[in-house]
This record gives sequence, structure tokens and C-alpha cells, in this order.
Amino acid sequence: MQLEFFDVPSPCIGICQSDEKGYCKGCYRTREERQNWINLASDDKQKVIKRCIQRRKRKEGKVKPKQEQATVEIKQPSLLDPPSKVSHSNSSDMDFGDFEL
Repeated sequence: MQLEFFDVPSPCIGICQSDEKGYCKGCYRTREERQNWINLASDDKQKVIKRCIQRRKRKEGKVKPKQEQATVEIKQPSLLDPPSKVSHSNSSDMDFGDFEL
């Protein structure tokens, strides 16, 4: 456990208005989080701040929802697929004139 010498400061920046989801437009805390801030333990305050950071990222569009991340598929080639043709741009490097079986 880490010793804490200083209390976690409030993330309030003085823009105390709620958005359509009920989060503060300045610090992204809920009304309940703002009202209970003084009574929260330091660990709980840090958790609130982490949630606020995630809320801000979602609002700004920096975090994709999990559904969108899961739709990316990586197709593994099958052994039954025909071999892909590899094109060589410089065919003069490949001289098989002396090759014997």
C-alpha cells in the first residue's frame, strides 16, 4: 500500500453545468460524485478521476466502444486456398538457365 501524504485535489475547473447525460461539462463528474467528494477516501477520489478521464475521452471520440473494436476480423489463409501469385518487378535477377533436375 502506498502512503499518501496529500489529499487528492478536486478536478473542478469552475464550469459547473450539466450536459445531457448529467455529467459536469467541466470535470465530467456526476452530481453525486460532486456532492460526496469531501467524504470520499483518497482511493475513491482517484477512481472518480479515472472515470472522469474516460468520460471525457468518450465525449471527444477518442475511445471506440467495445462493439466497434470487436468487429475487426483477421482472416487466416487456408491451406485449401490456391497459392497467391507473387509478382517480381525485376525478372532479370532470376536466371534459371543453369538449373538441372
